[in-house]
Formats: sequence, structure tokens, C-alpha cells
Amino acid sequence: MTDVLDLGKLKWIHIQNPSDENLTRLQEKYHFHPLDIEDCRSYIQRPKIDIYDDYYFLILHFPHFDKQKRFVRAQEVKIFWGKDYLITIGESHWAVEDLFNYYKRDESKAVEGLVSSSSDAMLYSLLNRLMNESFLLVNQIGQEIDEINRNLFEKTVEKTIEKISVIRKNIIQLNTTFKPQLRVFHKFESGEIKGFEQQEDMEDYWGNLLDLYQKMWDMIEDYEELTSSLSATFDSLQSHRTNEIMRVLTIISTIILPLTFITGLYGMNVHLPMEQHPAAFLFIVIVCLILAGGLIIFFKRKKWM
Repeated sequence: MTDVLDLGKLKWIHIQNPSDENLTRLQEKYHFHPLDIEDCRSYIQRPKIDIYDDYYFLILHFPHFDKQKRFVRAQEVKIFWGKDYLITIGESHWAVEDLFNYYKRDESKAVEGLVSSSSDAMLYSLLNRLMNESFLLVNQIGQEIDEINRNLFEKTVEKTIEKISVIRKNIIQLNTTFKPQLRVFHKFESGEIKGFEQQEDMEDYWGNLLDLYQKMWDMIEDYEELTSSLSATFDSLQSHRTNEIMRVLTIISTIILPLTFITGLYGMNVHLPMEQHPAAFLFIVIVCLILAGGLIIFFKRKKWM
């Protein structure tokens, strides 16, 4: 499906699920490199930007949550960027389609804003929207880490383990999504990617994108360290709780052991002192209570209980 946002001298062409015919027409009309067209036919490409005399081809990855809002997935965004056009192609991140439809419903919003001034500004608006959505996602993961930190001392062990595992998986996914693209966005600020307007006109905007991207990357690194620390703390807590349980069980076993020995001894069919005495049972009970009380006092003096 091909949809076009016409802003006079500028066009934003959005193509979902491109067919071979769509790609062939693009190549014939805009003279795109065959390798770029081939990249549009495949998935899971490395983030990159190809520089040509009359256009740029970008493949970028941005995170989004799956349908259950639990695991982070990386979505490809493929963009052909020319002097008077922007072409987004393939099953892009939902924010791309959302922004396109927003301007499509009310073109005056695009005309009044920065978007209609140049293809550089149009690309900035698109990347800025993707960055902001990614920032909200990264920030949400940070809130989940704070929640785990607050609930770390609760006894819901299974839920805590599950949450930490999900967070660690999501952070790994964010790492693999963001890290390869740092050098791509550095090309904008360094001037290697000059765009089609005066470089100084867009320099502040590209710098803003890089600052936001760097901020998210720093947050991800911090969250990775926090998650590792929380995991180690949780493991220590569980180990301590296990040791406490074993300590209590050991004390109980130690107290019961001599009592079991005495009762077992007098339960044998052999002759024992006072076995015929009328107060034998009471005597055994008193001895057992004295032994148990003595052991409890001993353990408390040693501060073992």
C-alpha cells in the first residue's frame, strides 16, 4: 500500500508491505542503488546510512513493546531521504505510521510547523518522534526497576525473579538496538551527513537528536548496572533467608535429638533403671523438659537464636 503526503515542493511517501512492483517503480523513478532496493526486500538489517550524491538511505532500529506490553522488540525503519522527498518503506515502527497519518489527516499541521520547510526538517520531525517514543519506553523500564527495588524485601519470590528476568532481557534488547546506532547519529552532528539545506540551519536539530539518543544510552547503561545490583542483592537475600531457615531447623533438630534418644531408649524391650517405678513416665518427661530448657538457654547465651 502506497500513500503520499504532498506538501507542495515536498513529498512524504509511505509504503507498507512493498511489492516487487513498488520497489521496481521506486528504482526507476528515483534511480536508487540496487543494493538499497535489495535491503528493502529483507529484514533484520544492521543500522546504517548509505551516502549518495542525490540521496541518503537509512536503516535504523527503534524499540517497542510487544502486544502483551512486556518484552521489548526492535523494529526497523527504512528511509530514503532526498532533496524534495522522504520515503518510508516496509513494516516500520508504529510511530512512523502514526505521525504520517497525523499529518495526512490535517496537512495544515505540517505546513504550519517545521516539517514543510525542507526534507531535512521532515526527517528531523520523524526521528524526533521516534526518539521521544523510545525515551518513554526506556523511562518505563526505569520505573519498573524502581518498583522492583521497592518490593525487593517482600516474600513474593517467584514474581520478583520473573520481573528481574524480564527487565534483564529487555535491557539486553535495548543494548543491541541502541549501541550500533551511536556512530550513525554521530555522523549527523559531525557534519559527515550534510543534508540538503545549509548545515548550520540543521546543526542544532541534529545535536538535539544526538543529545536525546546519548541520554537514552546512558540511562540504559545505568539500568543495566542497577539490574545487576538488584539481582545480586536479591540472590543475597534469598541465600540469607535459606540460611535462617536452615539455622532454625538445625536448632529444632538439636533440641529434639536427645529427647528422641531418651524416649527411644525407654521404648526398647530391655531392663532400664526405674522402668517399673510408678513415676517413671513423669520422671522421663521432667528430664526431657530440663534438657530442652537447658539447650534453649545455652543457644540464647551463644546468641544462636
